[in-house]
Amino acid sequence: MAESILFITGHLARPRLEAVLQSMNGAFDWKVFDIGVKVAALMTEEIIRRRLPQPIEVDKILLPGRCRADLHRLSESFGVPFERGPDELKDIPYYFGRARKALDMSKYDIQIFAEIVDASALPVQEIVKRAEDYLRRGANVIDLGCLPDTPFPHLEAAIKALHAKGHKVSVDSADPEELLRGGRAGADFLLSLSEDTLSIADAVASTPVLIPKEHGDMASLYRAMDALDAKGRAYLADPVLDPINFGFTESLGRYATLRHERPEAEILMGTGNLTELTDADTNGITAVLLGICSELHIRNVLVVHVSPHTGRTIEEHDLARRIMYASREQHDLPKDYDSGLLSLHARRPFPLTPTEIFESAFAVRDNNFRVEIAEDGVHIFNRDGHHIADDVFELFPKLGVEQDGAHAFYLGAELARAEIAWRLAKRYAQDEPLDWGVAADKQDDDKTRLREAGHTLITKRKREPSE
Repeated sequence: MAESILFITGHLARPRLEAVLQSMNGAFDWKVFDIGVKVAALMTEEIIRRRLPQPIEVDKILLPGRCRADLHRLSESFGVPFERGPDELKDIPYYFGRARKALDMSKYDIQIFAEIVDASALPVQEIVKRAEDYLRRGANVIDLGCLPDTPFPHLEAAIKALHAKGHKVSVDSADPEELLRGGRAGADFLLSLSEDTLSIADAVASTPVLIPKEHGDMASLYRAMDALDAKGRAYLADPVLDPINFGFTESLGRYATLRHERPEAEILMGTGNLTELTDADTNGITAVLLGICSELHIRNVLVVHVSPHTGRTIEEHDLARRIMYASREQHDLPKDYDSGLLSLHARRPFPLTPTEIFESAFAVRDNNFRVEIAEDGVHIFNRDGHHIADDVFELFPKLGVEQDGAHAFYLGAELARAEIAWRLAKRYAQDEPLDWGVAADKQDDDKTRLREAGHTLITKRKREPSE
């Protein structure tokens, strides 16, 4: 039997919700219940408890994405599972499409080495503090970057302190003596050894990362790998990724050749020569590089943050590895798993058409302003009028809030946010922050409580009952 789902909504959204469900031809039976509020997002847990009649003969109940309620308590109270759907009802078809995919985004098979590039210049306590931050962002291994001609007398103390916090540690140096010290201090990995410095691996238990003796010399890399294979030693191999216009395409070929020639080898790719040395937003670059790693089963990446524009590189690598893992396991395209790498634009930026906004505006009977965006610009409307502009400064003279400073400030901030979203083709929702994906920290969002309302709603609540 087909699954039966009850969709709870409000007055204004009900016709559009029913139209979306009718157009889906979904593999489930559905019913819609109008809970008796104008805006579905403003329904509360208490309203649902009082107004939803029992018994309920469905398999589950779907609430709007912006509805603030404790799903567990509602499920226990009604004896039916409650779920929170998408924020926009136009996304319901995509919501059910994604539900068929593996949405367990906790899985990945790529280990992130996050480099503290100036570790030798930092005190131990600052190294530990930065490592804790990198771990929170998604790092698996803390890489201590040693600087040329800069002493690192506290290298051993730093490794000990990081291990005491439970971190895996790698030491990244061009100085064989520093690598040897790091290995003797218990570093988990050493970056990097060539066939000329393999004797270091004989003296310590650390797992070495092998690179060619000379740039691009794959024969020397294979010889180093063969030498450690003969001794039964684990290692990571890194053919080295080059910057664009300095051998980038050829270096990609080296990774593909290495995987073909040595199908069981553990490989590491350093992504910084692309992210750091290309003036482009790094989330797209990272997605492509992690896609290459996914195809070639490269299970280790070295991530660097030096340039200001790479400030979210660890988060980007963390999400990208999860998306690529899920899509590969599902034999699917890396689409509709997570939108966190779509920082500037949205795949479906305008959930409402201009006509649908006009229909909603026509049904409004109060003087609270609503703000929406569509392909034709920024819309603002209440019972007294409906205005559209692609430059929100044109709207102010039409709103009649010159004598209400707080209201004018609120509308100015909200309209500016709406115009930014419209120009970038991003999703916009009134009184909600714009979603920048992993490019910015998200505000805490308690799904069990309503957000603090904007000025228009505060004003409304002073005049009218909350329901």
